[in-house]
Amino acid sequence: MAAKTLTIDGKQISAFEGATVLQAAEEAGIPIPTLCHLDGVYDIGACRICLVEVEGVAKLLPACTTRVREGMEVRTDTERLRNYRRMILELLFAERNHVCAVCVSNGHCELQTLAYEHGMDHVRYEYRFPKWDLDVTHRLYGMDHNRCILCNRCVRACWHIEGAGTKNVAGRGARAHIISDLNQPWGDSESCTSCGKCVDACPTGALFKKGATAGEMAHNRAKLEFIVTAREKKQWIASE
Repeated sequence: MAAKTLTIDGKQISAFEGATVLQAAEEAGIPIPTLCHLDGVYDIGACRICLVEVEGVAKLLPACTTRVREGMEVRTDTERLRNYRRMILELLFAERNHVCAVCVSNGHCELQTLAYEHGMDHVRYEYRFPKWDLDVTHRLYGMDHNRCILCNRCVRACWHIEGAGTKNVAGRGARAHIISDLNQPWGDSESCTSCGKCVDACPTGALFKKGATAGEMAHNRAKLEFIVTAREKKQWIASE
């Protein structure tokens, strides 16, 4: 596979043809913040936190879905990008009901961590305060739509890793939300295998294990990447 030479933040690096800017940056040790990206599943560029500047391109591009090109010049940390990322984070907080102090993922939340890292000590936009339900019909897990940021990581983990196809997205715009099967209570789902991969994929406290109290819900994302890697390397195929 041919290699491409590009520049990221003034550092000249090489990346395989077909690699994304995010992959190239990670291999070079250059951090780019993400929310919807999850190692082990395909990227969809939903959150736009990973936006980068590319020389010669007027608009900002998502690093997770933009492929590297020969001679590409990329900037990942500029004043313009920092302003955009902070705006996105503020809009995410304003769109739903995120109360970190009483969240099961307090201290283990990627949204909360990014807000700290970007100095987001207040939200400049009007809070929407939508009325979202809490689905605790499943015997092991719960779904709090108030804390969902629609990153679709749970959907991709359910379809791509577990292969159950339980989780999906219904509605549009501000009314978009995660559903189970044909928009029925999670506990009534016939396709759910209760594997918990969607819970481990969640970056916030939207999906949680029952019984976890504030600050106790830590997600094991490494398990998902391990499963995908093992499948790709065919380590689980029984010998004849």
